Amino acid sequence: LVINNVRPGKRLFLLSTGTGLAPFLSIIRDPETYERFEHITIAHGVRYVSELGYSDFIQNELRQHEYIGEQVQTQLHYYPTVTREPFRNSRRITDLLESGKLCRDLGLSELDPAHDRVMICGSPSMLGDVVRLLESRGFREGSSHAPADYTIERAFVER
Repeated sequence: LVINNVRPGKRLFLLSTGTGLAPFLSIIRDPETYERFEHITIAHGVRYVSELGYSDFIQNELRQHEYIGEQVQTQLHYYPTVTREPFRNSRRITDLLESGKLCRDLGLSELDPAHDRVMICGSPSMLGDVVRLLESRGFREGSSHAPADYTIERAFVER
């Protein structure tokens, strides 16, 4: 997953479940990400709070980063959600997107292919559900050969 697989836009949404967060950790540390997008939202869905292992890094350490800390503080939105125990956000990412709750909670307008770009990494079922939702809203899949509105990590996609 690289940001060059999506066209330039105003907002970048990084949607992940479980260990799908891993590729996004390098993206949110890359100064180019903050130069290309005004707002970056990283949503991470897990089953249990204990699986939010990078929460402190994203919310605290990254904000103090010598080179990008200031940009992180103003441009990065972190949205963790937990599905199997009580937590401030407790729904699946697909439900949060479909209902508009994720964007409302962050004070953002609904996803729009005119200015939003999306990168997705997670379970095969989550990937399929998010792709269907995005395509129903007019988003097109991009690749390194033809950047577009969204891209997915295909390493674990079931065919």
